[in-house]
Parts: sequence; structure tokens; C-alpha cells
Amino acid sequence: MPEIGGNARFLTAGAIDSLGSGLLFAFQVVYFARTTSMSLVQVGFALTVAQLLAIPAPALFGGLVDRFGPRLVAAVSNLVAGIGFLSYLLAEQFWHVAVLGLLVQVGISGYWTSYGSLVALASTEDNRTRWFGLMQALRNAGVGLGGAIAAVVVGVGGTGWLHWLLVANAVSYAFASWLLISWRPVPQEAPAAVADDEAPAAAKVGYGVVLRDRAFLRLVAVNFVFVLDAMVLSVLLAIYIERTVPGIIWLAGVLLTVNTVLVSLTQTSVSAWVERHRPHRVIALAAVLNAVAFAAFAAAGLVPGWLAIAALTAAMLVYTLAEVVQSPAVSSLSVALAPPALRGRYLAVFQMLSWNVGGALAPALFTTLLSWGRVWPWAVLAALSLLSTTLLSLRAAPAPTA
Repeated sequence: MPEIGGNARFLTAGAIDSLGSGLLFAFQVVYFARTTSMSLVQVGFALTVAQLLAIPAPALFGGLVDRFGPRLVAAVSNLVAGIGFLSYLLAEQFWHVAVLGLLVQVGISGYWTSYGSLVALASTEDNRTRWFGLMQALRNAGVGLGGAIAAVVVGVGGTGWLHWLLVANAVSYAFASWLLISWRPVPQEAPAAVADDEAPAAAKVGYGVVLRDRAFLRLVAVNFVFVLDAMVLSVLLAIYIERTVPGIIWLAGVLLTVNTVLVSLTQTSVSAWVERHRPHRVIALAAVLNAVAFAAFAAAGLVPGWLAIAALTAAMLVYTLAEVVQSPAVSSLSVALAPPALRGRYLAVFQMLSWNVGGALAPALFTTLLSWGRVWPWAVLAALSLLSTTLLSLRAAPAPTA
């Protein structure tokens, strides 16, 4: 565990963001389907439109982070997301859901564009990987707990309670915003990291300098593959199990719970190990582990039912190991490769071209591949994972600090 010092407010704000994500994102489709006259397909399409329109949002925030700092941008973004969630109470038509969903997605994008810079404020170079590991563990725990609370609310209280859940979530985002504004990072990044004569020049620099940084773009491409890998849990797993071994759809929930619990319990310990090794080697290891996991997922569709359960369980364990290995390494390296004066722009490109584009592309890609055959999604993901290891000759990759 890294030294938390005076950064408890940042940790609390991160936990609240994760809890809010778990509370609403898993059940917003259910909410709109129950509270509006729209069909399930219309709700899904409206939310997809919102997500696609929000893809460029990080580009709007990158320069703001460089100019005003990540705390202010993240705090305002939380307020925007909270207002969006509260406005869901007024949604009745397709365009309402699309516009308000876009407002929420813009707020979420603003926070995650600022996220790497926030961690850089709380950490030093010798404990940054552990900080990213700690935040990832908190995120998994918060999303898991939020999803569980929302499931109970939907199951016990029905639609009426969902309204109060929206209100509570909006209030929690406002509280997280106050925590970030009132947080005084310890230790703060040395002011000398950005010289006085560099600040005006940095303010005038556009995204061209980022797009010419080949080492950083290679990392973005590698993370794009990891984003597709991460979307397996929310997009592909349940439908694959339903088509592969009919009658055990419950296994999807069990495997998701196993993943959430293992990441929450092991992430900080694994991050301490990751910190002692060169990041590009750790990332390559994670990519190979993902390829092995996807091969096991594919094998589950080719063996008898009882062996399929064992194959799916083994695949999830290897997949989870890859996740806890790669997450802190990729996040820490993305900050290390970004010049401090331009960190906001660099991490905006990182967020937009990997997370936003990958998240929007994954549903269409996975469902198309699955329509070709059960093995196709896993074969493509395994091939992409192995190919991504060829992009990891990052010249600027820092040596281990421990």
C-alpha cells in the first residue's frame, strides 16, 4: 500500500465515483425501460448515440487540465455527471435520453481524463504504480457494491425506489466534487516540473505534439486492445455462456463476482510486484495471459458441459490475473510518458482513442464476431493480444524505481 498521508479526500472521491458507476450504469437501461414509453431497443439505441457523441469529449478537457489543473476539471465534471443523473427524472422521450445520457457521458469523460493527473498529484514516481493499483482496487469494490445495492433496490423497491437512487447518486457526485476541490494533495508534484517559461508555450500547444509522439501512440494502441479485453465482462461473457452451455447463465454472475472480489483483494499486492519490473515487460506478460485466457474461453465452447464450466472458471482466473497485472502498469506508464506541462492533453488522447473508442466499438464488434461462430470473438481477441506485444518497444519506458 502506498502512503496515503493527506490524500484521504481523493481516495474517498474516487470510491464515490466508482460506487455511483455501479449504482446506475448497470440499471439505467432498466430504469428508462420502466419509466418511459420507449421500447428496450429504443433505450439501448439512445444510450449508444450518447456514448458515440461523447467520444471526442476528452479532447475538450485535455487543455483545461493543463491550464486549470486536474482537481478543478474533475470536480466540475462530477457536478456535470450528477446533474445529468438527476435530470434522468425528467426523461420521457428518445431525445431526452440521448441528450441527458450525453451529459452524463461528458461528465464521466471529464473525470477520467483528469484521473491520471490526479494520481500524479497524490503520488511520487517511486509509488505511482501502487497508487494506481489502490485506485483500481477501490474502483472494483465500489462498482461491485454499487451494482449489488442497485440490484436490491430494483428487486425490493421497484421503480419508485429507482427515483430515489438517482437523487442519492446525484448528491454523492456533488459530495465527491467538494472533496476534490477541498483536497490539498500530499505530496504535490514539484512545481519545478513545469518551468515558468514553459507554461505559456504549453498553453498554446495543440494535440499535434501528442499525435507525433510515436512511443505514446504505441501505448495507446496497446491499451485499445486491453479496453476490448475489458469489455468482455460487460458485453460478451453472459451471451457467450448462454449460447455455449444453455441453462447455466447464472455462471456469468458468479464469474463476474469472482473477478470483482479477486481484483479488489489482490490488486494492491500485485501492484507492489509490478512496480519492481520494467513496465513494458509486465504489459507484455499481461497480453500473453489474456491470450491464454481467451483460448480457454474458446475451449469451453468445444467440450462437454461439465468440462465447459471448468474451462470457463479457469479462463476467468487467468483473465483476472492479466487484469491486475496490466492495469497499474499501463496507467503508470501513460503518466510517465507524458510531459508534465502537457499531461492533460496526453491523457486526453489516451482516454479518447483507447477507452472511448474501444468502449463504443466493442458491442458491435463482439456481437458481429459471435454471429459468425462461438470461437470467433476469442480467436480475434487472442490474436490482437499477441500482436500488441510487438508494439511495446517504448523508448521512453522508465526503468524500475525500486
